[in-house]
Amino acid sequence: MNAALIVTLILTMGVIFVNGFTDAPNSIATAISTKALKPKTAILIAAVMCFLGALTMTFINAEVAETISNIVTFDEGTGSQARIALMASLFSIVTWALGAWWFGIPTSESHALVAGLTGSALALGGIGSVNSAEWLKVGIGLVVSTIVGFGGGWLMTRLIQRFVKDPTSKKNNERFKGWQILGAVMMSFMHGMQDGQKFMGVFMLGLYYNGLAEMNGNGGFTIPIWVMVLCSVTIGLGVSFGGMRIIENLGDMAEIDTYQGFSADVSAAAALLGAGLFGVPMSTTQTKTTAIMGVGAARDTSSVKWSTAKEMILAWVLTFPGCMAIAYFITRVFLLVF
Repeated sequence: MNAALIVTLILTMGVIFVNGFTDAPNSIATAISTKALKPKTAILIAAVMCFLGALTMTFINAEVAETISNIVTFDEGTGSQARIALMASLFSIVTWALGAWWFGIPTSESHALVAGLTGSALALGGIGSVNSAEWLKVGIGLVVSTIVGFGGGWLMTRLIQRFVKDPTSKKNNERFKGWQILGAVMMSFMHGMQDGQKFMGVFMLGLYYNGLAEMNGNGGFTIPIWVMVLCSVTIGLGVSFGGMRIIENLGDMAEIDTYQGFSADVSAAAALLGAGLFGVPMSTTQTKTTAIMGVGAARDTSSVKWSTAKEMILAWVLTFPGCMAIAYFITRVFLLVF
């Protein structure tokens, strides 16, 4: 096994692990903030369900992985240059994610992944290295996650308010606690399905540019079972590492009751499932965060801490140009040095 392959695989696993403890906490943040689940229990549930989501849904439908593996090409350079560019993109993604985690900002690893790959591809081969059709799917995911996340959370909260008498009563609160636990399970499973597949696509790119994988007739990869298991285990371990910085920040964004937490989880999970089945890479962070905004606004717009929300939105907006620029710069440096 050559050194380039070892470094590529280590960086890829590092990106997957970092995703586990920076992105996955979004799936359980509402259940913890409403006290439906204790932090340690919630993190255990998230770890197990992320593993199962990444593993089982890849067997059923690997469209998201194919979208990510096709979004750019590093074929404009030589074999060694392609490997260097891919390593640089992974290094930039980890750098961006850890910086955001340190400040407790729930940036989207999906956005960072796309931006990092694109920045490195541009540095190597220019605009012709970017697949505009697959980038369109990313754009669709951005719009859909925002609209469906906010709108779905708002609508489900309104429906409960209309058809459930006093949803904040002690009896209903206990009932919705149980439903919210189910919602957290669903969200964690969908996080594994979406983000697990995205990074499996990157893992396969690493194998491909090191001559250990071939593309299938659809321009994507047939993902081996060992890759599914390895990536699923890694993302599960990343979740178990924790992410309380981000959980606390999300929980501070809106004052919500248990039934609202349930509304946010279910609406976000449904949006992620629909996107995954159509091969649209959707950000779990953005979907869940906008759903929290929606459920808060459904009760009272003043219950949403819009200053916190603005910081998160700004982080999403900056991720694309920021991570892309870092990846572009690091790739140029790596190509000169190595």
